[in-house]
Amino acid sequence: MSNRPRYQQIKGYILDGIKQGTYTSGSKIPAEVELAKQFEVSRMTVNKAIRDLVQENLLVRYPGMGTFVTDAKAESPLVDIRNIAEEVVQRGHRYSCSVIKLQDAVADEVIAMQMGVPVGTSLYRSVIVHRENDLPIQLENRFVIARLLPDYLNQDFTAGTPHEYLSKMYPVSNVEHIVEAILPDSNVQQLLEIDANTPCLLVNRRTWSDDRLVSFACLTYPGTRYKLRSLASPGI
Repeated sequence: MSNRPRYQQIKGYILDGIKQGTYTSGSKIPAEVELAKQFEVSRMTVNKAIRDLVQENLLVRYPGMGTFVTDAKAESPLVDIRNIAEEVVQRGHRYSCSVIKLQDAVADEVIAMQMGVPVGTSLYRSVIVHRENDLPIQLENRFVIARLLPDYLNQDFTAGTPHEYLSKMYPVSNVEHIVEAILPDSNVQQLLEIDANTPCLLVNRRTWSDDRLVSFACLTYPGTRYKLRSLASPGI
């Protein structure tokens, strides 16, 4: 029998599970009560092991949901508007994407309010899953005003992202972000390859060019794979 403290044995057990793929990135580990029963220790002992792994950024806790395996999370600046393909490549990883939808759309009440256009305005919509090393890291659901971008539906967004195209046609002058935590619906679960209990970050982004709103995008990130960073100076 090992002479290591019991909490270290539990910690080692979880680490082995992560290394061997028993607990993959984004998956939920057994509850504290289960581990306490398995190792015949108190929950306090299990809690110490898990707390250490959380501090080492190997696990993440979500109240009421459980403890999940993290990944070396990709990071994006929240204030800057950058091309996600470039971000992935700059991290030394492989970028790919799948275009799920590229279609005509009509502004309903919600989208019309977000884009400042009348209900029924002609729009174009693109839905794209962005991947880093084949792992989905962002679901992009974007609306643009059709009359401003008449060739939008003719673009090959597997060769260049909507961000690249929009920046070329209408350089960004202003941007608004609204960030909220959500749980994914069945469609998001399927596209991001996550389960129903995986917390996500939803970023609603509106972009303007010369005071003209050009695009409204809903960007969904799996919380266990991604983080957003913001840096600002006082007075800005």
